[in-house]
Amino acid sequence: MPLLVSNCSIDIPSSTGDFIERYSQLKEAAKSLQSKPVRKIDPTSLLYVHQREFATTTPQDGSVSILGTEDATTCHMVVLRHTGSGATSLGHCDGADTEVTVSLMFNAVKSLSVGCDSGRYEVHLVGGFIDERSLSHRLTLELLEAFNCQSENIHLETYCLTELNDVVKQNIHWPIIYGIAVNVKTGDIFRATFPDRGPDEVIRAARTFLGGSITSVYNAKEEQLQIEPYQWKQFAAAQFWLQQTDQVILQNFSTSPLVEPSHFVKQERSIFQFLSRYPEEPLFPKGRSRIYKKTSDGLWERIDCAA
Repeated sequence: MPLLVSNCSIDIPSSTGDFIERYSQLKEAAKSLQSKPVRKIDPTSLLYVHQREFATTTPQDGSVSILGTEDATTCHMVVLRHTGSGATSLGHCDGADTEVTVSLMFNAVKSLSVGCDSGRYEVHLVGGFIDERSLSHRLTLELLEAFNCQSENIHLETYCLTELNDVVKQNIHWPIIYGIAVNVKTGDIFRATFPDRGPDEVIRAARTFLGGSITSVYNAKEEQLQIEPYQWKQFAAAQFWLQQTDQVILQNFSTSPLVEPSHFVKQERSIFQFLSRYPEEPLFPKGRSRIYKKTSDGLWERIDCAA
């Protein structure tokens, strides 16, 4: 079934510029989102989504009311919502397995909307900019194509991507929006930043660094965050990279070194330190996932799992 703009099926463009020209009505929604203030999100009731992760839940969730993600430069942030059930999925896409990512998100929302006879699927796409390697352009087109191939009509409500998320400062192109959140109770989407990105921020970031595939990190029925086990060998080059300058790390590990947030290098160094220290077994005993549940204070607490 097609992806729809203003209730009309779209033609998949050959370029992002062509898409904006054809569907210029999307510019207003992008401007509206950009005009919103950036909100600092408290960890209470928050589920933070890292790169190559997605999470899906419903308004009936008693633990999570905000899904959020940040640090998108060439990456794209995706919110898919069913207006009848309120089931909402947030994903952070970096160009790896885009088609698979969209299908998993769609199926997750669809499964939580079974029995709901009213409403429609709506998608909101945010991120990217006019980067030198055109990575943003490529990912934008991949996402449009992937959503256009799903089994149900999906209405494109927000398109704040690439050219529409770009600003020039001192002759350098920058993303306007780096992070977003969605209130799963109301469907409201807004610009956001996140002082707390746990639980297990480094463990999850290291998984992506090592090439892990897209993964769902939340079980909405059990209201549990789940970090699945992954394997690695000790990162032999960790000490080498820890000795390098910030600029060298930026140039080698960022897709957009001129416009990364100020904490990018610090995060990369924490990954190097983690991979130089931790063996696999203590993190995932007997191959079991790390499971977290919200406490009465709205914060994540690790719980034991049966063998």
